[in-house]
Amino acid sequence: MSGTPHRVPPLHTGSHDLPVSPELAAFMGADWAAGPLPGDVRVPACAVTPARRARLSARFPGERLLVPAGELRVRSNDCDHRFRPHSAYAWLTGLTGEDQPGHVLVMEPSGPGGGHEAVLYLRPRSVRGEGDDEFYRDRRYGEFWVGRRADLAEAERLTGIRCVHLDGLGLLPPGRDAATDPELATALAELRLVKDAWEIGQLQRAVDHTTAGFEDVVRALPRALAHPRGERWIEGVFGLRARLEGNGTGYETIAASGAHACVLHWIRNDGRLDPSELLLFDAGVETDTLYTADITRTLPLSGRFSPVQRQVYELVLAAQEAGMAALRPGARFRDFHRAGMRVIAEGLADWGVLKHAEGDFHRRYTLCSSGHMLGLDVHDCARARAEVYLDGVLEEGQVLTVEPGLYFQPDDETLPAELRGIGVRIEDDLVVTADGARLMSGALPRTPDAVEEWMGALLEG
Repeated sequence: MSGTPHRVPPLHTGSHDLPVSPELAAFMGADWAAGPLPGDVRVPACAVTPARRARLSARFPGERLLVPAGELRVRSNDCDHRFRPHSAYAWLTGLTGEDQPGHVLVMEPSGPGGGHEAVLYLRPRSVRGEGDDEFYRDRRYGEFWVGRRADLAEAERLTGIRCVHLDGLGLLPPGRDAATDPELATALAELRLVKDAWEIGQLQRAVDHTTAGFEDVVRALPRALAHPRGERWIEGVFGLRARLEGNGTGYETIAASGAHACVLHWIRNDGRLDPSELLLFDAGVETDTLYTADITRTLPLSGRFSPVQRQVYELVLAAQEAGMAALRPGARFRDFHRAGMRVIAEGLADWGVLKHAEGDFHRRYTLCSSGHMLGLDVHDCARARAEVYLDGVLEEGQVLTVEPGLYFQPDDETLPAELRGIGVRIEDDLVVTADGARLMSGALPRTPDAVEEWMGALLEG
């Protein structure tokens, strides 16, 4: 372990904080027991992060690389948003906690072969009793305000990375910074396209917790139906599961009933639930290691699909089945979307909504793509180049969603009246295998009969 001379930065105090007398400062600085972290604790990803850093090192031989955790962002006045480290930083270090703002991983060039040494620049735990009153006065970083940080030795044990004080960062020569260097940001996204076995395990855990959250939502429907903000009731129910089992939700929950389901990213969730309508529920639990699931089910709030609701649902389900069948190593990424959209277009033509299935007129009713990569971000690896992602080919170990939908706007006069205001999306998470793809979210029913049976059993219980 090594460090740099520690300077005491200005304190982040509030306008209504009470003054501290010299006598109180002296009293606060004395008589604190030692409280080291257990010596055998490691971050969960400690064993797999060295290989990830080696892959990054090979992409940029001999260059200094900076990967920041990110900074706190103000929510209002002196209140910050909860902090979540940048996904690339978490992937390379295994550090995922709220104590990481301002920290930076530096890949320092070492040796003639173009390799790197990883060095973490961080803000260590305040030293008590040495004239440093940050621990009880600083609202942003003080231990009494936001919780304990690791000291340098503890951080080094946790991560297996050499750790130095954040003050030394300003003494470094310039390097590539992932926050401002597009090439480095792109490389970090592309390196995460294929998940290792540890990551797939974390994603399965996220999916399993999300499955439990969906069950919670169904059980809560009777009370939600009675509340004027039923959408928000079930959002809260799922959020409780997400916080109990992991870090929280991986993205803002979509609880869209009735025509709200036609708004692709409806997150206001302020509507009443109507038993005659459908609920489009799109949510995912993010694990403590920051991997998120992303699942959507469209549920009949009465427990039973009406004939027209079932008709729409079955077309979306057929499109999803076609999309999932197209997943295999070597297939083009866009193939599964095209397969699903062929089913949608032909179905709309059969119904007479479209005159024919040719062209892209079906997009009026199903505007977005049918899936995306999944991992540390819900729309994972989005900075990757099109030629290796959107226009690339699938590889074993990639995890993605398949989520076709139909969104019949309530004011769309091209539609028969009985279809207007119906929105259906079915979304599942899959991992590409050697000979196809494995459905990770298969514990949640997808067929209309299975959905009705599942809901009935949960509501009776």
